[in-house]
Amino acid sequence: MMRIASLAPPVAGPSPLTARRAVALFVAASSMFTWQAHASPLTIANFGGANGKAQAEAFQKPFSQRHGVQVLAVEYTGDLAPIRAMVKSGRVEWDVAEVESADLQAGCEAGLFEKIDRASLANATQILPRSVHACGVGAFVWSTVLAYDPAKLKDAPKGWADFWNVDKYPGKRGMRAGARYNLEFALMADGVKRDEVYSTLSTNAGIERAIRKLRALRPHIVWWDAGSQPPKLLASGEVVMSTAFNGRIAVANRNDGAPRLDIAWNDAICELDYWVILKGARNIETARRYLDFVTSEEPQLAFSREIPYGPTNYNAILKYDSGRRVPAGGAHQALIDLSMMSSDLPSAPGNFRKSLAFDTDFWTRNGAAIEKRFNEAMR
Repeated sequence: MMRIASLAPPVAGPSPLTARRAVALFVAASSMFTWQAHASPLTIANFGGANGKAQAEAFQKPFSQRHGVQVLAVEYTGDLAPIRAMVKSGRVEWDVAEVESADLQAGCEAGLFEKIDRASLANATQILPRSVHACGVGAFVWSTVLAYDPAKLKDAPKGWADFWNVDKYPGKRGMRAGARYNLEFALMADGVKRDEVYSTLSTNAGIERAIRKLRALRPHIVWWDAGSQPPKLLASGEVVMSTAFNGRIAVANRNDGAPRLDIAWNDAICELDYWVILKGARNIETARRYLDFVTSEEPQLAFSREIPYGPTNYNAILKYDSGRRVPAGGAHQALIDLSMMSSDLPSAPGNFRKSLAFDTDFWTRNGAAIEKRFNEAMR
C-alpha cells in the first residue's frame, strides 16, 4: 500500500485555495456516495424466458457497466393490470416495461406511459419507421410463424393452406389460445391474400369466414399459452405443425440432441415489441438513456445474436447476415440488395416482404368483441 505521508511536501499546512478545493471534492464525493447508496435500481419488466436471458446479456449488463447503474429485471406476463395498478396508486415500482403493440396503444390511451419525444431519441433516424410511437420505442421485431419438424413430414409445408390440410399432413396442430393471429391465418389458409386480410376481417362476413375455417380445424388443435410450448409439442410429436414465435424455434434448435425444427416464413405475422417508460417512474431520465442504448447498433446486434428476433436498427439488420454497414447511399438500397438472402431474422428483407404486418389499430378497436365471438364459437 502506498504511504501517503511519505509523499507529502514539507509544508506546514495547505493553502486556503487547496483547502477550499479539498472541501469541494469531499462534498462532491459525499453526494455521489449518498446518491449511489440511496438511488433505486433501474427496473426493467420483460417477458422472461429465452427473451429475458438475451436481454440480460445484450442490454442490461452492458448498460449497467457503461453507466454505473444497477439494473434489475422482473418477469411479467404482458398483462397491463399490474402497470395500471402501480400508476393508479402512485407507487410505480418499474421504470421500463416491454409491451406488445396492442398493449402499447391501449396503455398510451389510458395514460399509463410517459410520452416519447422523437427529436430527443438518439437513434430515431436509424431505426425502422414503425419503431417510434407516441408512448414507446421499438425493441425488436418478432414473428408468429408456421413451425414443423421436417423429420416427421415427407413434404415441407409451404403456408397456412398446408397447415389446414389434415389429409396430406395428418396429425395435431399447435395454436396459441385466442383469436388474435389465428383469424388472420385462417383467412390466408382460405385463400385471402395477405394485403386483403384486414379489410376482410373488417366485415362481419369476414370474421364469420375466419371462425368457420378455424372450427373446421378445431378437432386437430392443441392450444398453447406460453412461447416455450410449441418447440416441446413439436419435439414430442404431440403436434406435427404449430404456430410459434420464431425466436423460440431458433433457440430450441441450439439445444444438443433436440430435433432440428424448420420454419415456413410465407405469410408469417410480424409484430414489434416496444419499450415504454411507466408514468411516474422513479428513474425517468435513466430510463430514457436506457432506451437510447438498447436501440443502438451494437446492443441490438448482440441481442439478435442471442435470440434471432429482428433488430429495429438498420445497421444491426445489415450486419447480422452480411457484416455490412449502411452505405453512403442509404439503407434503402442496401436492404434491397439483401432482399433475396435467407435469414432467421423476421426483420431481414427476405422474410419481412413475405410477412403480414400485424394491424394494431384493428385489434385495439375490435379485439374484445372478436375474442368474445371466438370463445363462444370454439367451445
